[in-house]
Amino acid sequence: MRRRTGYLIAAALVVGSVGVATLLVSLAPEPSTRPPPSQVPYADVANIIAGAGPIPVYGAGSVRPSVEVDIAPQVGGRVVWVDPGFRSGLPVEKGQTLFRIEEADYEYRVRAAEAALAARRVALLEAREDAAIARAERSRMADRRADEAAPEPGPLALRIPQLEAAEAAVKREEATLAQASLELSRTRVTAPFDGIVRDESVNMGQLLTAGQPVGKLFSSDAVEVVISLSDTTAALIPRLWESGADVKAPTAVRVFAEYGEGRYVWPGYVDRANASIDVETRTIDVIVRVPDPLSAGTPVGFVGSSVSNPPLLVGKFVEVAIDGIVPESYFRIRRAALQADNEIWTVGIDGTIGIVPVDVLQRMDDEVFVTGDLEDGQAAVTGGIRFATNGMTVRTGPAATP
Repeated sequence: MRRRTGYLIAAALVVGSVGVATLLVSLAPEPSTRPPPSQVPYADVANIIAGAGPIPVYGAGSVRPSVEVDIAPQVGGRVVWVDPGFRSGLPVEKGQTLFRIEEADYEYRVRAAEAALAARRVALLEAREDAAIARAERSRMADRRADEAAPEPGPLALRIPQLEAAEAAVKREEATLAQASLELSRTRVTAPFDGIVRDESVNMGQLLTAGQPVGKLFSSDAVEVVISLSDTTAALIPRLWESGADVKAPTAVRVFAEYGEGRYVWPGYVDRANASIDVETRTIDVIVRVPDPLSAGTPVGFVGSSVSNPPLLVGKFVEVAIDGIVPESYFRIRRAALQADNEIWTVGIDGTIGIVPVDVLQRMDDEVFVTGDLEDGQAAVTGGIRFATNGMTVRTGPAATP
């Protein structure tokens, strides 16, 4: 009896468990369903833009003077005067006296040379008189002995060498006087051109020797920037190898420099290029010339709190933008769109890929200029897939713009 009761209780527990399980399953929410992912690969794309105007050529370099000279006296002596404007950083004008050497010694040499010249001129007059007397004596002697053959007198008898020696002595003393006068004028050291004093080290009472440098001066008319370009990039600069009178319209350049919180630009032009390639970098040095560098630069965008616009400072590192050639047709694309072997993977409206070979004109940080069988506004693959074939289908999102 007890065994039968135990079986009934066990059966009741099993039936109750099944009922509870069935109830829980019926009350559970239905699992969400979603379609399987697409097997078509996804690709990032960017628009291809038709180019217009010149292709920019970018470079960078440091500003250097177009002309720079050492300031040194041509004669030695003690410094007796220094122009207060002959100081580092100050401008000077052409012909401005920078400092003077003591003149007394050179004035004495001029007076001595003048006296020697006067004496030689007297000697020359005497030699001319002696030569005239000798010729007159020869003429009278010839008249007396008209019936006889008179011997020809020698040059010494006619005083010809003596006269030539006197004339040469006068010329020598004239040269000595000119040299003494020149040395006297060189006691005043002047600026050879309009410029800026870069360095100076001369003071009152200082004893200088001829040729001793006491400062540096660079021209304020223009400065130069040397940029190194590959031959492929240099080929984009029009009229690069023309010079002098051959250049009717120099290629325009914009030079950018940062000062404080601002960015400024100065106009310039391509002046020349070195006719040799650097053996280490295999690049060509292109020299950009910027006229009137002391003029204030034009602000570009936000310039911060600068009170006045700065000049283009010598030694400043700058960026250069050159107006390159203007092809009949070219395109701008994201650099990531340029594939190996100079190919572009275009994406049609139907999502199919086309492989287009292109010629690369210019590579920049995030942009490439190319020519080829492309269209304005066409999409090009920039990422998402590693290989492609003609006619391959891909999915794309919104196209980015270069």
